[in-house]
Amino acid sequence: MNRRDFITLLGRAAAAWPLAAHAQQPAMPVIGYVDLGSATENGYFAAAFRKGLNETGYVEGKNVTIEYHWLEGQYDRLQGIAADLVRRRVAVIVAPGSAPAALAAKAVTPTIPIVFAVGEDPVKLGLVTSLARPGGNATGVNFFVQELVAKRLELLHELIPRAARVAVLVNPAAVTNTETTLRDVGVAARAKGLEVLTLKAGSNREIDAAFAALARERADALFVAPDGFFFSRRVQFATLAARDRIPATYASRPYVEAGGLMSYGTSVTDRYHQVGIYTGRILRGEKPADIPVAQSTKFEFILNLQTAGALGLDVPAHFMLRADELIE
Repeated sequence: MNRRDFITLLGRAAAAWPLAAHAQQPAMPVIGYVDLGSATENGYFAAAFRKGLNETGYVEGKNVTIEYHWLEGQYDRLQGIAADLVRRRVAVIVAPGSAPAALAAKAVTPTIPIVFAVGEDPVKLGLVTSLARPGGNATGVNFFVQELVAKRLELLHELIPRAARVAVLVNPAAVTNTETTLRDVGVAARAKGLEVLTLKAGSNREIDAAFAALARERADALFVAPDGFFFSRRVQFATLAARDRIPATYASRPYVEAGGLMSYGTSVTDRYHQVGIYTGRILRGEKPADIPVAQSTKFEFILNLQTAGALGLDVPAHFMLRADELIE
């Protein structure tokens, strides 16, 4: 082999080295992120999830891949998506705001880690054995929505004491959430002598129809059940409630920021952030079975004074003092 042939061969080998090294690098772990809302409405909270993930050393596109599934209220897609994520052996399945998504994943895999955020008791749902020792392949955050039903109704009635008929809007696709919400609202309403009107919606069109029924049935106020799809339609709720001059109460602050009247609940941003931290811990090698379920401890009452004024409500000073934040 002459000198020129040797140099040519060496150059070709050098050019191939980076490709070979790249081929030998392990593939980045994939997170299957399942959200019942939309990227437009819930993208901000996905950023909170990534922030938590970053704090554990994982950065999207650098050492981890996040595969987003935005269902926009299509609960019927959950089983198919969960089964596909299991078939492709993703590293972690994340369900940051919905019990149905977590349950769909749990139903198809006993091994792939699942990180959830649910408002219901995860032990009663069958997601974990206990809060302190989950014991299986799932862990996450319990952010208490059902326990706050009576408090939300109490605040609504205190602001609107003339209300005698309260409509409750639920999503029938979220079966467990619907059943518990209607049960708990019924108990709290009877204690205050209130009549309850039940309305159901699982799509944008059905939300519009529910508000038409509100006007037709002459409800005095609206109680919106906590729901992943409803959360993604919070601007629609605020717009319709303003149009029809219906005082409404919601489960979390973002509804009020969008123009809703009032909310009582835990921080959504904190919830997504914690789910991100737990996901990173699992990617680093911890087992879901050994990571205790985190429980939200901070509850906030948010009141939109601008919306109250548009509805013609006279908000007493003592009631404003009860609010953790007034949006003006």
